[in-house]
Amino acid sequence: MPKPGLLIAATALSALVDCRPHVANLAATFIGKRLMKAVLCKTFGMPEDLVLEDIAAPVPGAGEVLVDVHATALNFPDVLMIQGKYQSQPPMPFAPGGEIAGTVAAVGDGVTRFKPGDRVFGGTGFGGFAEQVAVRERALRPMPAAMSFAEASGISTTYGTSYYALKQRAALQPGETLLVLGAAGGVGLAAVELGKAMGARVIAAASSAAKLEAARRCGADDLLDYSDGDLKEKVKALTGGAGADVIYDPVGGDLFQQSLRCINWYGRLLVIGFAGGEIPKVPANLILLKSASVVGVFYGAWTARDPAGSAANFEEILALFSAGKIRPLIGREYPLTDYAAAMRCLMNREAIGKVVVKVR
Repeated sequence: MPKPGLLIAATALSALVDCRPHVANLAATFIGKRLMKAVLCKTFGMPEDLVLEDIAAPVPGAGEVLVDVHATALNFPDVLMIQGKYQSQPPMPFAPGGEIAGTVAAVGDGVTRFKPGDRVFGGTGFGGFAEQVAVRERALRPMPAAMSFAEASGISTTYGTSYYALKQRAALQPGETLLVLGAAGGVGLAAVELGKAMGARVIAAASSAAKLEAARRCGADDLLDYSDGDLKEKVKALTGGAGADVIYDPVGGDLFQQSLRCINWYGRLLVIGFAGGEIPKVPANLILLKSASVVGVFYGAWTARDPAGSAANFEEILALFSAGKIRPLIGREYPLTDYAAAMRCLMNREAIGKVVVKVR
């Protein structure tokens, strides 16, 4: 029986639930005669249980875009899906990889925004560990000219999640103090950069000097090493005893409990996910004592409920990229044949920034 925390871990990293790729059932969907390489999950297990095979390439249906995948960025849900521990499982067999970047190979009937040769990126939920994927048109965006395929593959979920969390859920204000836990991971570094762009003082918290150095390069004002298990007292020392106004927590476990003890009056604790594997219980008395708020962040569900708001957010994210205020940090890149090593890097929490699989 999997740990309960893993069943709904990293909910904010959930794929765009209304933008599932056309590869929902590879056995039924890959009906063309052309062959392509894809990494498939045929039975739940570890990365080494995945298989790299030649399969029939997809054919785009109405409203779909066929993308030649150049790069696929990994997220924590990818690790959970192949183990059968994610809250939204695609049918077997499926290819992992929830966000992609590439070039348009062909378009289906009714597609008006893209044409063959266009560079595109977007969140697919799964299907990215393949040379081609058919994606619903609304799930894709044009790539900025200055953005690499690796960068574009790693911006949809992480920056989308973090911006939604800080803007809509926390209403982060200029001059407030933002504490980011797990600050060297994909969503963590995105939160550091976006928090700075929004005018906050950013405290980056992580478990090693190397991870904190990455957060510093991304603009963090203060660095906090919690490898010794102490978060609460260090945050209080950095804030003159007041605590952080907004706390961004993709880790969970004991760090969540300590966060409630170092949050400022009217503070907002953002529940991003549970990469630590344990879903914490909320001590309601601590929320009362600080008039604080514990705020859930489920980015994938929000994008389905408010596609216009999500699109507006991403226009602002891309404007920040164009202005040089954000840039995805690509920590490691692997060829498609090294898919297991790429997933192990994420599973073992060795990643600093985004882990990217280069498909082409």
